[in-house]
Amino acid sequence: MPKFEECLQRLEKIVAELEKGDVSLDRALELFDEGMRLSGSCRKELEEAEGKVEILLKRNGKLQPEAFEAATQAGDLGK
Repeated sequence: MPKFEECLQRLEKIVAELEKGDVSLDRALELFDEGMRLSGSCRKELEEAEGKVEILLKRNGKLQPEAFEAATQAGDLGK
C-alpha cells in the first residue's frame, strides 16, 4: 500500500488533471475511481494514526500522556 504522502500527491495530480477539463469521459471515470481508492487509503491511515495519538495533560504539576479519544467514536455518538 502506498504511503500517505504518496497517496496525497497522486490525489493532487488527479484533481489537477480533472480540473483541466480536457480529458475524455472514460479517462475522467478512471481518474475518479483511482482517486476514490486513494482517498479511502488516506482515510484509513489517518484513522489509524488518530488511534495512536497521545495528548499531554497536566496533573498535579506534571505532564502525563493520555490516549486521545475522538469525539466521533461509536460510544460518543449519542451524546
